[in-house]
Amino acid sequence: MKPLVYRKSRRVRGREPVRAKLHVRKGDVVKVIRGDDRGKEGKILHVFPKKFRVTVEGINMVKKHKRATAKGESGIIEFPAPIAASKVMLLDPKSGKPTRVRRRKDKDGTIERIAVKSGQAIPRPR
Repeated sequence: MKPLVYRKSRRVRGREPVRAKLHVRKGDVVKVIRGDDRGKEGKILHVFPKKFRVTVEGINMVKKHKRATAKGESGIIEFPAPIAASKVMLLDPKSGKPTRVRRRKDKDGTIERIAVKSGQAIPRPR
């Protein structure tokens, strides 16, 4: 009697998630518009384009209990956790208020970010 052979499914495994085009980048100063930390401002520490999340300094602070190891001792560590990128707005360089962002190509081909409220160019963070 011939043994049963199951066909492998044709689904694609290990597909890489789509990278989202974010309106903010590392070093930008943003204001939180939703959530527990609503109204607070902070600097972006890390950007996760695959997950559409950003980590903002002093926002969404969580505690982690660390076990003692050979390298270090135990304790409770407090650090900022990522939040959704849609929950933050970039601050206008002229007025300091939250604004939406437009993109414009310069003559030399570089993309420049423009604040919708004032129309001013947003400087690149260092």
